[in-house]
Amino acid sequence: MSFKSVFIAVFLGTVLIVIALIFNANRPATDTNQPSPDFVRATGKCATCHRRETSAIIHQFERSEHAKHGVSCLDCHRVVDGQEQQAHRGFIIAKHLTAKNCSECHSTEYTQFLRSRHAAPAWAAVYGARDFTAEQIAFAEKYHKGAVERPANRLAIAEGESAINVGCLGCHDIGKPNADGSIGSCTDCHARHSSSVALAREPETCGQCHMGPDHSQLEIYGESKHGVLYNAQRTKMNLTAAPKTLTTADMSVPTCSTCHLSGLDGLNVTHDTTERLSYWLFAAVSDKRPTYQQGQDAMKETCLKCHARSQVEKFYQEAEGVVADTNEKINEAVALMKSLREDGILTDTPFDEPIEFLYFDLWHYYGRTAKHGAFMGGADFVQWHGNYELLLKMTELKQIAEELRENGSEQ
Repeated sequence: MSFKSVFIAVFLGTVLIVIALIFNANRPATDTNQPSPDFVRATGKCATCHRRETSAIIHQFERSEHAKHGVSCLDCHRVVDGQEQQAHRGFIIAKHLTAKNCSECHSTEYTQFLRSRHAAPAWAAVYGARDFTAEQIAFAEKYHKGAVERPANRLAIAEGESAINVGCLGCHDIGKPNADGSIGSCTDCHARHSSSVALAREPETCGQCHMGPDHSQLEIYGESKHGVLYNAQRTKMNLTAAPKTLTTADMSVPTCSTCHLSGLDGLNVTHDTTERLSYWLFAAVSDKRPTYQQGQDAMKETCLKCHARSQVEKFYQEAEGVVADTNEKINEAVALMKSLREDGILTDTPFDEPIEFLYFDLWHYYGRTAKHGAFMGGADFVQWHGNYELLLKMTELKQIAEELRENGSEQ
């Protein structure tokens, strides 16, 4: 073979290799992140039995980061301090796994979680302080004054125990106090055997709880430009990227976790979902949080990864304007209800008169919706699902209040 022929063959081979490398580099993350044929295969007694009896959990585990890093079943299921143990086919394992098991390796994340409203305040929003130790109450109250040291939810009590167990606690048990002294369950967001950071980054994961008329964040996100872009580009994102090294190349469009938790392009990673918030948006009248400036600055840092500073400042200015206007409308309703009680027209018993439910809907559904819509880019939720309903319910509230006064004066 002549030198020229060899040169052409080598040249063409090199070109083909370069083309292949370029093509592979541009493959979507959904292709490149799929487990290869030689992905970790679970072995041993645990896998042998469970592959036969509950096979799905073995497949989930085999595709998890835990499996790739050699974490075994017993690493997670072993008994830690304060836990009840049980014999299980020749092994001694914990009867119930809690956040304490996860904290054995992920102590920083657990400590951050304890500072958030996902922890003790979530459970206390239903049952009050009754299930917590004095130490747990004191810790939570340092960060969320009045959020744990409070009575049980009177509306939940009125709805009944079955509604609480199957309804309220379906979400609020993220902050359940456990018998081993820990609080909550990491698996609410990461799943038990998948132990997946990608799952925690999906908006639908947060939307298991953050949806519906009283906190419609999932619906608002779906309407927002963020949600529309995410649905269009989801297949090109690397949702499995490590939190501390996550970049905008991995996720060029944010989900809930991007804004509230992630260390995007070098930002701090946190499991305290309240760390980047500036207002008590869930309250009837939304005041600034004690950490208002710190929280707002931290969130703006995230926004600036995609948006110009002028755009971010304008967005916040407009959102805070909605909060101020909504507060004014709710304060009018607060004053009206207060006057009815002071004049003896309403009883002190909660939720025993129709007007109280109307007032509750006014702030708990429509006021919240308007404010959340403003801070999450959901125009329809600011207006039709928010301000229109505020106007309608306030009109109804005034009419019923007038009728109650007229009826009271006739007696």
